[in-house]
Amino acid sequence: MSLQQIFATRAARMKASEIRELLKLLDQPGIISFAGGIPDAALFPADAFAEAFADALTPERQALALQYSVSEGYLPLRQWIVGEMARIGIACDVDNVLITSGSQQALDYLGKLFLSPGDTALVGWPTYLGALAAFNAYEPHYDQLNVNGNRTVESYVEAAEKNGGTVKFAYLSADFANPTGETLDRAAREHLLDLAEGADCAVIEDAAYQSLRYDGEAIPPILALEIARKGNIENCRTIYCGSFSKTLSPGLRVGWVVAAQPVISQMVLLKQAADLHSSTINQMAVCEVAERCFDDHVARIREVYHRRRDVMLEALATYMPEGVEWTRPEGGMFVWITLPEEVDGADLLARSLETEKVAFVPGRAFFADASNGNTIRLSFSAMKEELIVEGIQRLGRLLRGL
Repeated sequence: MSLQQIFATRAARMKASEIRELLKLLDQPGIISFAGGIPDAALFPADAFAEAFADALTPERQALALQYSVSEGYLPLRQWIVGEMARIGIACDVDNVLITSGSQQALDYLGKLFLSPGDTALVGWPTYLGALAAFNAYEPHYDQLNVNGNRTVESYVEAAEKNGGTVKFAYLSADFANPTGETLDRAAREHLLDLAEGADCAVIEDAAYQSLRYDGEAIPPILALEIARKGNIENCRTIYCGSFSKTLSPGLRVGWVVAAQPVISQMVLLKQAADLHSSTINQMAVCEVAERCFDDHVARIREVYHRRRDVMLEALATYMPEGVEWTRPEGGMFVWITLPEEVDGADLLARSLETEKVAFVPGRAFFADASNGNTIRLSFSAMKEELIVEGIQRLGRLLRGL
């Protein structure tokens, strides 16, 4: 007997993350990796965290740090998040905040909360592959989210009904999206809210990169725009997912969700059933570091990543052959490359690893229908400037030789 024969049908939709597999290449000698969208470990506020963990384990606090805790999350951290949300136009209370084990857990919970088999999720084309992985387990259909007014609400609703379900949410990252690095302008955000109202669905706003703006004027988050329309977060359908992974530390796995209280209350039940609560000592440490130095630390990493983005864009302009196009992000960690139609990103990766020792993520993984194979994603955040130039030069040499 093979237990695989009795797996649930959803198991067939669970696939290995291409990025998780590519991260294994980082330990290979000579590889220049633009693959993982990861922060530079040299920039972590390690000393501040060492002090914060030591403080959490003092006799006065160790029982709190090491004991079971409430599912909603560490109260001082939720209070700090309330203050941060107010700074970007999102007025909320601690009862609107849930701490999760990274924003990835939030996406899993939201898929579980909203999606029945056959329902439709509206996603970008391309979109964050981790979101697709989280939602896939709940057996949805995907439809291409268009925020430029080229599709009617009725077309989304009718397509969902033909597939045997309804439109449950639109998922997107409005600022410096993974994988494209692109940002939605205000008009597109307002149009998305109109679309969600017409389809009577939720909006999941993945704000993992919102703090990493290098150029241009900040645009209010979608939830802030909806609060301005409706006067109160309790009247809003937008669910904001934040994370400390791209600012303070990904390894501590601390993220959060901000939404109307009925959504948070239901997500608390999901968390109680899944892992009871996120690590309390990690939340305490993140809270202390955030209170002490969040703004200064984010300013520091912005400066470094800004330079690396500029170096990558300049190298692309210098070394890429004709016919290759790329985005010019105002922030975040990614540049999205569109190759000539006859070039497949997965094939290019295989050749690149063999001959040029440069790693990246083939773009097909970011499309719900596995289309657009002539695309790749490059990340500049974890590479030194001289290695960025060398890696792009090698990649350009490979492309010119095809």
